[in-house]
Amino acid sequence: MSPTSFPSAIASPATTIDEVITQLTAIVEWSKQNNSRIGYFAALYRKVTIQVKKGIQENYFDDGPRMERLDVIFANRYIRACYLHFTDQTPTKSWVRAFDATQHWWPIVLQHLLLGMNAHINLDLGIAAAETMPPGELQNLKGDFDKINEVLAGLVGGVQSELAQIWPVLGLLNRFLGSVQTAIINFSMEKARDAAWSFAEKLSPLPGPQRQQAIREKDEMMALFSNVISHPGFYGSFITGIIRLGERGTTRQRIEILE
Repeated sequence: MSPTSFPSAIASPATTIDEVITQLTAIVEWSKQNNSRIGYFAALYRKVTIQVKKGIQENYFDDGPRMERLDVIFANRYIRACYLHFTDQTPTKSWVRAFDATQHWWPIVLQHLLLGMNAHINLDLGIAAAETMPPGELQNLKGDFDKINEVLAGLVGGVQSELAQIWPVLGLLNRFLGSVQTAIINFSMEKARDAAWSFAEKLSPLPGPQRQQAIREKDEMMALFSNVISHPGFYGSFITGIIRLGERGTTRQRIEILE
């Protein structure tokens, strides 16, 4: 990509949750204009961020300003990764895998979302939590950290319905297995959140060089795991291939559905 092709609104880090939403909107709009699959995860992430903002406004979290600080630090890792990608630089390996997949036709929308979640939750979330709180005070964040999972769980049903608009057969599965699917997805999110918290606990007491080394090692692991998402074995690839052939709409239309 040429350096002039990226949405200029993301060139600088966000400082408030409103700026985060503005920058995510810029990525979504750029993706729609350029038929880029990057917009799949960006659209979902903006929806999550809007829900977090709503939770802050409604005093859902124990400490609203602290939650906004976590949200901004967390989001800036994704926004920075997008900026590096758009300007032909190199983000973390986990994000490289996610962005590389957007250049290919075969991954289904769900795989793109999972690749983004792998990089952002399995790597970025723990880093953001450790950066939000001083060493020795991380445990004060735990309650609100857990509430993020409740926000995500509340969006699962909507995402299932949106994916069913893209791949209609999923609508039948949702009808007959909806509660089972929701429980499985929520359980997976809970496991990912718990792993992110453990990673934050590992990072929190580490001095700079050791922390960066731990982040690099975690990034390597998550980059390897992204290969499992992209290439889920013979039978998994066969199933995703069938889904891909049945997915409806253009890239722009799918982004608009996920919005």
